[in-house]
Amino acid sequence: MTVYVSAPLCAEAERELVRRGQPEGVRIQVVCLEGAEADGRLDLATIGANARQAVEDSRTVAYIGEQSPAATRFSETILDSADIPQLSEIPGSVAMSQVLRALDRSDDSSSPRESLHDELG
Repeated sequence: MTVYVSAPLCAEAERELVRRGQPEGVRIQVVCLEGAEADGRLDLATIGANARQAVEDSRTVAYIGEQSPAATRFSETILDSADIPQLSEIPGSVAMSQVLRALDRSDDSSSPRESLHDELG
């Protein structure tokens, strides 16, 4: 399973995964995305490309997104089309912890993405 993480939150998310460990019977891969902010401005093309990369990966179960509400709204439209839950505007460690807890509680291993979408909204 893959969790895509925006650049500024990636190190925190990876540390939380190491700290908590892999869920039983599952291997989580963290993919760090390209930074979507330059000179204090959002790069909507990069945000869109990052979200599309997550959508195109059939193993994606969650997207830990940008800290900006505007960036979240932009990527949300892309991610919603594939029912990929987005955790945004929270620290990377908190978001990864929520993903791991949702996976632990999930009893439907046939569709982890759907289970996480139901659990995380």
